[in-house]
Amino acid sequence: MVRIRVLVVDDHRIFAESLAAALAAEPDVDVSAAGSGPAALRCLERAASEGRRFDVLLVDADLGGHVPGARPAVPVRDGNEDGLVDGISLVAGVRSGQPGVRIVVLAEKDDPRRAALALGAGASGWVAKDCSLSRLLSVIRGVLRDETHLPPALLTGVLRELTAARKHRTESELLVESLTPREREVLRCMVAGLGRKAVAERLYLSPHTVRTHMQNVLGKLGVHSTLAAVALARRAGVGPADLTGDVVERGGQLA
Repeated sequence: MVRIRVLVVDDHRIFAESLAAALAAEPDVDVSAAGSGPAALRCLERAASEGRRFDVLLVDADLGGHVPGARPAVPVRDGNEDGLVDGISLVAGVRSGQPGVRIVVLAEKDDPRRAALALGAGASGWVAKDCSLSRLLSVIRGVLRDETHLPPALLTGVLRELTAARKHRTESELLVESLTPREREVLRCMVAGLGRKAVAERLYLSPHTVRTHMQNVLGKLGVHSTLAAVALARRAGVGPADLTGDVVERGGQLA
């Protein structure tokens, strides 16, 4: 029997553990759980290094609490530095680093705009958290066949959002073009879901310098959060940094 390896990523521990237990009862599913974006990335890296990659990620749409009105963001550790990885940025980072992994976003409510962002970041599905286990299993197996799953009620709204996004792409591209080469590299790292310390290590910069670059990126793009910067970058066609490739060389032209 071919077993499906699933990673549940949700900072509501009771929900994550309950869902993991329900999925684990299936004879062809192996499941683990992570309580934050960085914890999920560590699980993925460890599994890949051991030759047992995950097949599907189930990611909380509200991971990190970046949505207005959502629960407060949960601080996580990135080395010696506090950081946050929100759900949509996690989708983009995982799809960049491990493109074979399929990602399904679990949401407490239908939101065409955020569903469109999730699909644009590389998710294969958007599913209500209160859907039945049989429905969720059907989606998990479907995305492994390269299907895309959306609730029928969301389809029209998502298509409208994707059409509007194309109209805004030219404006977004102009804003991105205003960035320096180094700022664009930092933006690509942000799209990949890297925190400040990780960006500093990758680009051979101090965390203070990276903070300055990130502030400049937000200012030039006219946004106030990493999530908004990542969304604008995705509209402009900016892909995530290749986390499997070489880091930028010390002393290169981008320094």
